[in-house]
Amino acid sequence: MRVGSFVLAAQFPGQGQGEALHRAVRSAEVSEEAGLDTVWLAEHHFVPYGTCPSAVTLAAILLGRTSRIRVGTAVSVLPTAHPVTLGEQASLLHVTSGGRFTLGVGRGGPWVDLEVFGTGLRAYEQDFPESLDLLVRWLREPAVAASGERFSFREVPVVPRPSEALTDAPGPEVVVACTSPASVRLAAERGLPMLLGMHVGDEEKAEMVTLWRQHARAAGRPAEETARAAHVSAGVCQIADRRTDAAETLLKAMPGWLKQGLEAHVTVDGRARATRDPLAYTELLCGLHPVGTPRLCVDRLAATSERTGISRFALLVEGSGDLAATEENVRRLGAEVLPHLR
Repeated sequence: MRVGSFVLAAQFPGQGQGEALHRAVRSAEVSEEAGLDTVWLAEHHFVPYGTCPSAVTLAAILLGRTSRIRVGTAVSVLPTAHPVTLGEQASLLHVTSGGRFTLGVGRGGPWVDLEVFGTGLRAYEQDFPESLDLLVRWLREPAVAASGERFSFREVPVVPRPSEALTDAPGPEVVVACTSPASVRLAAERGLPMLLGMHVGDEEKAEMVTLWRQHARAAGRPAEETARAAHVSAGVCQIADRRTDAAETLLKAMPGWLKQGLEAHVTVDGRARATRDPLAYTELLCGLHPVGTPRLCVDRLAATSERTGISRFALLVEGSGDLAATEENVRRLGAEVLPHLR
């Protein structure tokens, strides 16, 4: 089992953006010191829900500040980026870090980002498969041309080539955020592991893993590849000597952050969107994930892995909104939980 931290650079009420980013960088550095396997970085635009607008840029900073831990994006939003640009950045990080970079990609949402970056609503609603295929080709082939509906260009060489990295991996790992049967099928047909959201419980995640395997087999993916696919489960982790204390920490801090962060999203076309009740959502997360004593956290992670077949976790560790508390949370995760899972 591989356990990592999930860092959003969340801006809690009363905090500045620089404070949120400093906490994000420190949580990643402490994650390596504590022995975690990976730090996963989120990307958001124009909202305090997350103040990191470029997960690959922050990944580059953290790869330079660390020496062992893997760094992944969870996720880089593909509809607002050119897949070749993102592919070049991923290749660069893969080669220069000795293969420690994982590229997680997703569709994001129908947000105003699509207007600002000029990609339009179609990039979100229709063009994600074409963008993903072009991105994966860029990371696996020595030269690439495109003749699709959205991207069309003559063949050009891939520079730097991911295969130039001093590692056995042919290129950076690619993970796809999946929130629907359609996205599960998209990932499965390409043999790409899934990143499953923290709002989803074990039963639904198990169903998505089963569906992924069915689609992968139907697409003719190799049996060995299907069996070893390392999906990622996102969640929340807060450790305390008593479960009530851990839950109270999150219930005091997270609803305010969720309220201002989620309400700040603006749709590009004015469509209505459902919003979660911040307190009820925090309570849901406390019930689904390792929030409580170290023993409870061990048991909950082990149970999720057994029920779903998922072996990797990306755990939100900054739910307190406080830097010192976040560092302590990460250190306790490394010292009091991980040894029992390995």
